[in-house]
Amino acid sequence: MKKTMISALVLSAASLGLPAVAGFAPAYAAAPAVAGLPDFADLVERVGPAVVNIRTTERITQKDVDAAGQADEMQEFLRRFFGGQIPRGQGQTPRRRNLPSPGQEIQRGIGSGFVVSADGYVLTNAHVVDGADEVYVTLTDKREFKAKVLGADARADVAVLKIDSGKLPYLTIGDPNKARVGEWVIAIGSPFNLENTVTSGIISAKARDTGDLLPLIQSDVAVNPGNSGGPLINLRGEVIGINSQIATLSGGYNGISFAIPIDEAMRVADQLKKSGKVTRGRLGVQIGELNKDVAESLGLKSNKGAEVTQVESGSPADKGGLRVGDVVIKYNGKEIDRFADLTRMVLGTAPGTKSTLTVWRKGAPVDVHVTVGEADPDSKVAGRSGGRKGEKKDEAPASAANTLGFVVSDLTPAQKRELGVSGGVIVEDTDGPAEAAGLRQGDILLMLNNQDIVDAKQFNAAVAKLDPKRAAAVLVRRGSQAQHFSLRPTPAAK
Repeated sequence: MKKTMISALVLSAASLGLPAVAGFAPAYAAAPAVAGLPDFADLVERVGPAVVNIRTTERITQKDVDAAGQADEMQEFLRRFFGGQIPRGQGQTPRRRNLPSPGQEIQRGIGSGFVVSADGYVLTNAHVVDGADEVYVTLTDKREFKAKVLGADARADVAVLKIDSGKLPYLTIGDPNKARVGEWVIAIGSPFNLENTVTSGIISAKARDTGDLLPLIQSDVAVNPGNSGGPLINLRGEVIGINSQIATLSGGYNGISFAIPIDEAMRVADQLKKSGKVTRGRLGVQIGELNKDVAESLGLKSNKGAEVTQVESGSPADKGGLRVGDVVIKYNGKEIDRFADLTRMVLGTAPGTKSTLTVWRKGAPVDVHVTVGEADPDSKVAGRSGGRKGEKKDEAPASAANTLGFVVSDLTPAQKRELGVSGGVIVEDTDGPAEAAGLRQGDILLMLNNQDIVDAKQFNAAVAKLDPKRAAAVLVRRGSQAQHFSLRPTPAAK
């Protein structure tokens, strides 16, 4: 690969006629000579033949023909009724003089893809082939093949195609984990059906959480409609991602594009090749993000981890002993940096695998062993718990609130049986910190600073001993979900 080198001009103090200062060192090291912009020509010539254009078609049904005919008749009726004075607007259906016949193929969409093996396996996005009746793959030498869709996984947005050809050029699979932010990358694809279009840019961020199943590679490579499914390639000629989506307000390229890491995509592709579907793991929990104040109150050094807010009865998590209020800090020895990481780790675990979750419980780490179940195709392994907004409460009792702002009473034996708890208190009214946090009448308080709440007397006594300079962590259950709240006691009146 050729690079155009630009010589660096280094100016010393002596060359500027300035005296050297003894014992003085600059606050930063001198920057090395900077290479010029890379020349991508050799790279594109080498990897370009492995990138393909994908077009999809759908077959016209009798229902489509009938609908088109009815639209034509209505359009003609309106034109005659108004004397032909109504112009065709953007929202009106144009008249079709020659309606398509049932079984006729019409173009549905375009996209990109790339060959990953010499025997004709092609990767693209699931959304490129979604709903298509036929998929056609066109190589750079203009040969076109009808492709078979071996499988498509909408959650990861990965699809595997197979074309009947051999000795095809294919791309080398790279390691996106070794990619660095600021590194040059290129994209090759068919934006707006302009085949073999090359764009370049740098990696802007890694492991970007956009709410999708997989963390994505963010770049500033120009990606537009038709680029979907094409490769993101590093300067070594290795594919490190599948271009999948853009962030835009207009529908066009706006400087931010996202790619599925190729290692994650290949794990999905391997399953699709073998069985045409993807099986994923399941715990049967709801999880939430841990904020800094709650983490500090629970004795954690950071707010890394995932808080368990709900455990489904009879689920793998329930059978393994995972509890509401646990904070999962490791999964099979790997730290949970962001709470969404737990979801991805579990989804990537084969059903039936025995996994170890290290949880923070009552101020100390505890290992919980769970046999991972199998997730339904459209279910979530660990959903995000919803927010807790305050609601208008019923008429409150006249009791004075404690320094956390709670008025509580004991749970009856019947309530404990219904909730499946042995202790805890029910909130009768809120004020001050509790009210400001959105807590309300009917909430169940289960723990205070990692200690079980037994009854109202014990809870109020524990609250009275709290340091007003430090926030306290209260585990609150509402409905079927529970979540820690960080509340700072109000100083007692003197």
